[in-house]
Amino acid sequence: MATTAVIHLHPGGRLVALLGNPNCGKTALFNQLTGSRQKVANYAGVTIERKEGRLVLPSGRTLRVLDLPGAYSLHPRSPDERITRDVLMGQASGEKRPDLVLCVVDASNLRRHLRLVLAARRLGLPCALVLNMADVAEARGLLIDPTALATALGLPVLRTVATRGEGLAALRSLLDDASAWALPGPTVPGSTAPAAAWGAAAAGAAADDDTAGDHATVQRILAHLGLDRLAPPTTSDRIDALVLHPVAGPLLLAGLLFAMFQAVFAGAALPMGWIEQGTAWVGAQVTAALPAGALQSLLVDGVVAGVGGVLVFLPQILILFFFILALEESGYLPRAAFLLDRLMGGVGLSGRSFIPLLSSFACAIPGIMAARTISSPRDRLVTILIAPLMTCSARLPVYALLIGAFIPQRQWAGLQLQGLVLFGLYGAGIAGAAAVAWVLKRWAGGRQTRTLMMELPPYHWPHPRSLALGLWQRALIFVQRVGGIILLLTIALWALASWPLPPAGATGPAIQHSLAGLLGQGLQTVLAPLGFNWQIAIALVPALAAREVVVSALGTVYALSAAGGDEATAQALSPLIAGQWPLATGLALMAWFVFAPQCLATLAAIKRETGGWRVPLLTAGYLFVLAYAAAFVTYRLALALGAG
Repeated sequence: MATTAVIHLHPGGRLVALLGNPNCGKTALFNQLTGSRQKVANYAGVTIERKEGRLVLPSGRTLRVLDLPGAYSLHPRSPDERITRDVLMGQASGEKRPDLVLCVVDASNLRRHLRLVLAARRLGLPCALVLNMADVAEARGLLIDPTALATALGLPVLRTVATRGEGLAALRSLLDDASAWALPGPTVPGSTAPAAAWGAAAAGAAADDDTAGDHATVQRILAHLGLDRLAPPTTSDRIDALVLHPVAGPLLLAGLLFAMFQAVFAGAALPMGWIEQGTAWVGAQVTAALPAGALQSLLVDGVVAGVGGVLVFLPQILILFFFILALEESGYLPRAAFLLDRLMGGVGLSGRSFIPLLSSFACAIPGIMAARTISSPRDRLVTILIAPLMTCSARLPVYALLIGAFIPQRQWAGLQLQGLVLFGLYGAGIAGAAAVAWVLKRWAGGRQTRTLMMELPPYHWPHPRSLALGLWQRALIFVQRVGGIILLLTIALWALASWPLPPAGATGPAIQHSLAGLLGQGLQTVLAPLGFNWQIAIALVPALAAREVVVSALGTVYALSAAGGDEATAQALSPLIAGQWPLATGLALMAWFVFAPQCLATLAAIKRETGGWRVPLLTAGYLFVLAYAAAFVTYRLALALGAG
């Protein structure tokens, strides 16, 4: 007689945990089930993201739904997998053990995904199997009988297509059924032990889902279901013949990246013009509405000149994010990791570092957090150290300002010269990161052999709704940043640049006699070998909090420096600096920001990930040295070549 074990429910409501390999559609299912009823935090004692939501069942009862970090195994090889294992075993600090596990699998890849399901069963928890991405499997000719699979595994099995919401009503009904929350007893074909007894002691020891026994069990299940034959080549396989070709593949990747940077300038000109016109109109309205004085100066010279000067670069940032999101949604990014594995191996890393580093082009913080998926502690640390060298979106407003001021709008071989320079700046950051990784490899004795194992999901067209949602979220984050830290720092800088008032009989702009002016003139002594003036020195101080603040800071400083408080400098910053700075200074400042010391939020993220101040201080120190050296060399070379 099959045995049934009932799990006692813990206080605080029933908890359902979603378990699955990366790229199985688990998070899409989580979003469909919980909608907007989600909260994101960190697991106690670590910085790994914890996503929990609420699911209201047809009966009206509410469940807690936990989206566990993606895992290939319950024998952890990364911090993400360790958290997943600890939660399932009830060993995660501040987290109760789940009452039910929904094992989400890619229906087109049961051979690998089922091993994680078998490992989860050995932990002695009630489980249900979600056959997600069933449409992909059926398109490949894999017809899976959910009833037969349920009998083979001794689990409830449901077919879903999470991206389209198919099967969710049946899943909610299952979760409303009390019998789903108990351990059934049918056996797997070829096994004599009831499923409930597979790991009677499993709660005390982690299940190793890489055993030969699991592999053999999966083979028997697939044979029993008639799924052990090789599937015919898919469209993705045929595309990969070109995309992963040793010659054509890297050329295609380089072309895609090059087109992305060309589009940043070519496609953003019109919307940037609209924003500039809107900013000019706001400045004019405020000037006309308020009498000359401190309030007018704050709003026009501080807020409009500062915040408006940063907001104008939003179209370029959204174009960059559009490309990154489209490549991610299409399934291309893991292929790019494979293409770059050999190149990255030359500097002591594996292709697995590619995705965290690519994420750093948006912002170094998610890139640093994404390094948790790297199993090698040394590779993870090196990836964290070089992630700040990837050109994050906060640098883009600075580059756009400087390129617009010093690089003419002309075609070269049919290509935008400004786009070529931007591509070169991104390339310089990548080259710097490779050089640092190579040095760390030699210093840390990195002669280990690193193999790359990553899933290649099937290609598919990016979903317009997902792209739109992703772009909206990025735009919202940028605007909130402009209206938050950038606005506060701009106002603070305006205050420092406005007081104290100049003494009687003083000549020159009043800002030179202010606290900010005195600070800038003091720092200029240190930065003079780089060709930086006191206005640049002032702007670099708040830029330590957020890089893009340098644009708003320069707008504020030059607005207050202008004779008569000319508010037009808010809209004319680019031609203004082009007229007042030598070309060598503009080029040196570009070189500075390729390696510029990270914003404080990034250093804080490094501290959280590494558990101390040693690594973030090392990161800030080596970045400052690189930035100073790069700016110095660039400035001196430019002068030698007659660009003074």
